[in-house]
Amino acid sequence: MIRDILSEGHQTEPRIKLNRSGFSTQQAQEMIYQFLLELVRQQPPAKVLQEFKSLFIDYEPSAINADVLRAISELIFSNNEKDFRHTLKRSCYILVNNWDTLRNYPSIKDLVDLFADFKLSKRTLSPAVSRLRTWLANFVKSQDYQELKLFITKYGYGDKDHWSKRYTSYLLVPQYTNLNNPVEQREAARTLSKKLKDQFKFELAMYTARSQSSVTKDKIPKNPTGLGDEVLRFIKVIVVRRGSFSYENLANIFIEQTRKVHYKHFKSCLQKYLIFSVANKDFVEIIKTKLAEKLESLYENYHQETLDDALFLRTCNKVIDYLTTEDQKKPSGLFVLLMSQGNPLTLVVVLLKIILICPNARTHLETCIAKLIEYYMNYPEDECKWVVNFFEVFNITFAIHADNVQYNLIKMDEQKQNKPSETELDKYRVFSQLRDCSSQDGSQEAMPR
Repeated sequence: MIRDILSEGHQTEPRIKLNRSGFSTQQAQEMIYQFLLELVRQQPPAKVLQEFKSLFIDYEPSAINADVLRAISELIFSNNEKDFRHTLKRSCYILVNNWDTLRNYPSIKDLVDLFADFKLSKRTLSPAVSRLRTWLANFVKSQDYQELKLFITKYGYGDKDHWSKRYTSYLLVPQYTNLNNPVEQREAARTLSKKLKDQFKFELAMYTARSQSSVTKDKIPKNPTGLGDEVLRFIKVIVVRRGSFSYENLANIFIEQTRKVHYKHFKSCLQKYLIFSVANKDFVEIIKTKLAEKLESLYENYHQETLDDALFLRTCNKVIDYLTTEDQKKPSGLFVLLMSQGNPLTLVVVLLKIILICPNARTHLETCIAKLIEYYMNYPEDECKWVVNFFEVFNITFAIHADNVQYNLIKMDEQKQNKPSETELDKYRVFSQLRDCSSQDGSQEAMPR
């Protein structure tokens, strides 16, 4: 059972505002939340949906909602759409969290559909009903409703064919990092995002293992990526970098070499670290010039200060901004310029290098990726294949470098000590192993047969 987190939610609703009857906005909200919590824990989903619809959509009394309907009325009469929207959102996620805990996914879809079926065209002489319907119509057209719809994508509902649905785990990140969202929404978004990431890692490992084995094609799991048959070769390209110059080892060396240095020197070292071993000369030149210009003036008041953890994190977050989206709305100029070089893996590896030295920056990176997806999602996949390819490469690369999965290359004939060339990669098989995976197949299906 989901824990009682109503008290935590007070942080997002600090105002105490009295309405005409002396009934505060916060009291009205708390009455609604308590009613829904008790209802969803004690009644079948059909009854819960009926009462929810009576309150928020039909605005009609029932045998048990008299006091709560009055609380809804107080919110309407206060004429504050922001307060009403927050109440509506939090009420939705109280139901979503409880039903998700019980794996009652159809009821979550039914909740979302209540708003999809809402019609503003009904005429009314009541000012209160008219205001409520306007607010509901605004909600349905808002980003808040689009965020709610993300919670049914996982369960086979919604627009499954749109390319952006492959990256729902990232689209959920801004929901749980936004402290203005209700606590129930943040908890639901964090939980679902993690589930989707874990599911992708597991499916990728299983596909990698079985697609190279001797099993018949009908027993090969579905490819969870958008790269088709090329995904195996791509995984080999990522995994081939091992040994003394693996990304993890380079990150550890960088961390050790930059401990307690002055901030200005750290920024210079960071640029060299990011482009180390990058073969694309044009890409390197862009980093040396364009990124260097931005870093030169970044926090320059701290140039002679010793690097500390807070400044380290802020700097890594800023570099991520420069490389993705600086305003959290549209792609940065540097992102577009670097992507014009034609190989998304190069930029993805640079982002990976940042996370390997600063794991705490990962949530910020995923938020930036989500904002890029939101920017491009209005384009058909045929018109933005280049950036969809970037998202795919990013998703796979970070799944491969996850803490609970290990990929290695195994040569099927004589071993060679040197790094295999691209033409030799076909002689290798990918060994994938999941650790601490919820499915018991995870660590057993690793070796190709």
